[in-house]
Amino acid sequence: MITTSMPTTLSNTVALIGAPTDVGAGARGASMGPEALRVAGLAEALQAQGVRVLDRGNLHGPANPWQPAQDGYRHLDEVLAWNRAVHEAVHAELQQGHLPVLLGGDHCLAMGSISAVARHCRATGQTLRVLWLDAHADFNTSELTPSGNLHGMPVAVLCGFGPQALTHLGGTSPALHPSQVRQIGIRSVDPGEKRFVHAQRLEVYDMRYIDEMGMRHAMEQALAGLDANTHLHVSFDVDFLDPDIAPGVGTTVPGGPTYREAQLCMEMIADTGRLGSLDIVELNPALDERNRTARLAVDLVESLFGKSTLMREHQVRRRH
Repeated sequence: MITTSMPTTLSNTVALIGAPTDVGAGARGASMGPEALRVAGLAEALQAQGVRVLDRGNLHGPANPWQPAQDGYRHLDEVLAWNRAVHEAVHAELQQGHLPVLLGGDHCLAMGSISAVARHCRATGQTLRVLWLDAHADFNTSELTPSGNLHGMPVAVLCGFGPQALTHLGGTSPALHPSQVRQIGIRSVDPGEKRFVHAQRLEVYDMRYIDEMGMRHAMEQALAGLDANTHLHVSFDVDFLDPDIAPGVGTTVPGGPTYREAQLCMEMIADTGRLGSLDIVELNPALDERNRTARLAVDLVESLFGKSTLMREHQVRRRH
């Protein structure tokens, strides 16, 4: 007997927030990501799933100065400015009962979005779970990083390791405890970062785990324990996907999830009915092929918001 399916998301109103910057990245081009997602039909795809869409346009912030790292960080002032803007925009949408979708931009922006979600959850008494879909653990610090690029540090910053101005974006540090994070699809981790991940006991379902156990089992583990009081945040770095199907990213890593594995991942998240906020980051149209990666990202986000096959619906009806 199948119980009645849960609602697809915590809110039926989605707010798109563009953050066109690549200040945290090691390659230029992610600043064009928000417009590429719009051109690929993101708003229309969400509307087709019965979602009300409010496109808030793009936030504004400093230009990328393209300077070398100082004291272990590249562009710290600019990253801080962008993340303050993201934090306030995301928090404002959550206060209105909307589901914010951050259109990046590079993954450093998750510091602002997730600190806003954590702030909202503290105020409402909700439990926060973060799914980090990425090829990278993004758990570097200024001492560990080989590059100083802040898009490799957001999880560490959110867990309280980093400059005070960033770790306290939401007024409380840490914004997250490592136990609230589930990392999926990881396959590129720096040596010092790897030791730090183990020391902090991050829950990581890397590609070897997915190869051995399957995406279904990995997602069952990552989603275990969700309840009606859980706010689920998905931080979707497009380099999570195998570069054969998603070439439009600045940091491609071979051996990522296939199209079908990625679809299953998104469908299982949708099945929980707990999606409350979303980042789509690291899309780099300058490295893409005729917006192919943006179209794929939109396709996957459709599944994240409840798109399913007729076969699946038919099977569920027969089991009632």
